[in-house]
Amino acid sequence: MLRALWAAVNLTLLRSGMNNLGTDVVVAGAGPTGLMLAHELALAGVDVVVLERLHERTGLSKALNLQPRTAEVLELRGLLGGTAERSFATVRDGHFAMIPVSYDGWDTRFPFQLGIPQAQVEEYLEERLATQGTKVIRGAEVIDFVQDKDSVSVRYRTDVGENRLRAKFLVGCDGSRSVVRKGLGVDFPGVDGEGFGMVADVLFDKIPDGAQKQWRTMRNTGEPAGATTFKGLIPLGEPGLYRFVYGDRASRPADLRAAVSHDEVRRALLDSYGATATEIRWASQFSDAARQAERYRAGRVLLAGDAAHIHFPAGGQGLNLGVQDAMNLGWKLAATVRGWAGDDLLDTYEAERHPVGAQVLHNVAAQLGLTPRSHQSRALRAVFADLAELPEVNKHL
Repeated sequence: MLRALWAAVNLTLLRSGMNNLGTDVVVAGAGPTGLMLAHELALAGVDVVVLERLHERTGLSKALNLQPRTAEVLELRGLLGGTAERSFATVRDGHFAMIPVSYDGWDTRFPFQLGIPQAQVEEYLEERLATQGTKVIRGAEVIDFVQDKDSVSVRYRTDVGENRLRAKFLVGCDGSRSVVRKGLGVDFPGVDGEGFGMVADVLFDKIPDGAQKQWRTMRNTGEPAGATTFKGLIPLGEPGLYRFVYGDRASRPADLRAAVSHDEVRRALLDSYGATATEIRWASQFSDAARQAERYRAGRVLLAGDAAHIHFPAGGQGLNLGVQDAMNLGWKLAATVRGWAGDDLLDTYEAERHPVGAQVLHNVAAQLGLTPRSHQSRALRAVFADLAELPEVNKHL
């Protein structure tokens, strides 16, 4: 029904001439990064159109948390209260390779993580955009684009045909397989990784032994020394609903894009906890691949979020990194569009955010390096865990 509705909406837009509409900025992708960027631009009076391939939000959430800096960013824009209302928990520590890291002593008013599903963040941001009259066109898949010195022409596909939208700038917030990045021909160097993990949201009648009683960052779950496998059951606020995370950092499936069957999730639950679920709401897999775009800008086209960087989800940094990309880029792009600043200001987006992305990839790689794979690595991890208890080391991490 929703697909048919969006087809009708797009047909109306097509007939009204919107396929030739000029706008200031086109944002490809309506995930947290794209929606936050659109919000920033709209606040500055910039006309922005968001193109989203999916006809509707899936309701699925790979990300589950907002970090302290992201809370600060949202508060600056009056967005924190709405997101906090939708959160199901707060936790006052993080981890480094599942070694506890406290937020105590941080120079922030928000020394904690908010537990909130990614879908709730997206829903709230899109609601706020709607109040500003910002357009999010769903069922609109970017095909390609052409840029010149003055504008970018974006070609996209809907259920009723192809359309073109001309803008002053295009920003690719369209994920790890970004069409925008590929269209730019920007290299995405890095490593394919060795291990993988799977994640699923499952509902229980009876909570399994070993499941966390309250939401917190995942800890080592007691596998024998030297194990590269990991597992966890994290409560998501709704009675009986848990996030099941499991995998093996020493092996890699043949096809990481393959769908995860519910039977596979059920087998893993039995093997890990001897438990069965009454419902499996969704399942997906991820790897420890790490890549970063060589450039975040090429002329009038820019990249942000997963289109610019991917990494193993250690510490829940991905969504937060993307939202903070958007915060950095938004006001600079707005200032450029509105003529308040020269082109050199926009160049500082890549200059400032590319090193941050590289630092996060380095941080995650270091955490993976503490995986206990051998006698030597187990000894190193034990020494590192002792060091992490020192206040100076804990704060540094």
